[in-house]
Amino acid sequence: MPLIAIAQNRRMSDYVESIRRAGGEPVEVVPGAETPEQILARVGGLMLTGGGDVDPSLYGDPPHATFEAAETGRDQFEIALSRAAVAGGVPFLAICRGMQVLNVAMGGTLVQDIPSQITGALDHSIREPRHHIAHEVWISKGSKLSALLADHMEDGETCHVNSRHHQAVKQVADGFVVTATSPDGVVEAMEMPDAPFCIAVQWHPENFWRTGEFRELFQGLVQAANNRTK
Repeated sequence: MPLIAIAQNRRMSDYVESIRRAGGEPVEVVPGAETPEQILARVGGLMLTGGGDVDPSLYGDPPHATFEAAETGRDQFEIALSRAAVAGGVPFLAICRGMQVLNVAMGGTLVQDIPSQITGALDHSIREPRHHIAHEVWISKGSKLSALLADHMEDGETCHVNSRHHQAVKQVADGFVVTATSPDGVVEAMEMPDAPFCIAVQWHPENFWRTGEFRELFQGLVQAANNRTK
C-alpha cells in the first residue's frame, strides 16, 4: 500500500478517505516538520489540496481586492513540494488551489478573480452542498485525464463537476498542457504529458468518495505511486 503525502488544509477528511478508498495510505504533511525532499523520499506520491488564494506576488501581480490568503507558510511549502515532485518524477495529483500552486510553482500565472476578470463567466463558487454539480467541463481526447475518466464522460469528452473557486490558471506553465475547460473558457485541468503521473484539476473530486464518480483519479495516483516504490 503506497504512502501518499497530502498537503494539509482545514478540511482533510474527504481527501484522506479518497486516497484510502483508492488503495493508498494517506500521510498528512505540514510546513516546517520536514523538508520537501525528506517528505518525497518516504512516500510514493503527492496530493495538493484546496484552500486560500496563492500570494499574487509569487507570480508578479499586485493583489486583487478579493484576495484571501491561505494559512501562513502554505504557499512557500507547497511550491517547494511541487518543484521537488516535478523534478523527481513523483506521481502528483493537484486539486483546486493545488492546481494553482503547481502552475505558479512551475512559472505560470493566475486569474485572480473569475467573476470580475472573465466576461460571461459561469458560477464557479457553489459551496454547499460540496458535491453539487455546478457545470460541465470539456476534456481533451487523448489526454491521461480522458483515459482515467472515460467511464464518466458523455460523448467521450464531457464531464459534470462541482466547483468552489474564484481563481484559475491564466498562463499555463511550460511543460504542461490544458486538458479540460469549462464552457466559459476557464481552465479546468492540466497535465504534464512527459511525467509518469502529473495531473491537476480545478474541481473537487474528493467530495465524491461516497459515490465514486472520480475515484479513477485517485486510483491512478495510487497505482503510479505503487509503480514508483516497487
